[in-house]
Amino acid sequence: MSEHQGSNFDDFLKEEDLYAEVNDMATKRVIAYQVAQEMKLQNVSKTKMAEMMNTSRIVVNRLLNPENNALTLNTLEAAATALGKRLNISFI
Repeated sequence: MSEHQGSNFDDFLKEEDLYAEVNDMATKRVIAYQVAQEMKLQNVSKTKMAEMMNTSRIVVNRLLNPENNALTLNTLEAAATALGKRLNISFI
C-alpha cells in the first residue's frame, strides 16, 4: 500500500517540497491564459498590446509564455490597465 494513499495531491507535493514550484507554475499558466483570452476577445495583437502597455513585444511574449515565471507587478498592472481590467492580488 502506498504511503500517500488517502492523502491529497497538495499534501504529496508539500511532502516532496514541490508545492510552491507547482503552485507558481499553475498561477502563471492561468495568468497567461487569462491575458491571452482577453486579448483575443478584444482583438488585440501582441504588437498592439505592447504599445498599449508602453513596452516591447518581448515583454508581451514573456507575459503570454506560461513557462516564464519572471513577471513583475508593474508588468501585470500594465497588462490589466491596457485591457481595461483591474489587477487583484490577495493573500489567502
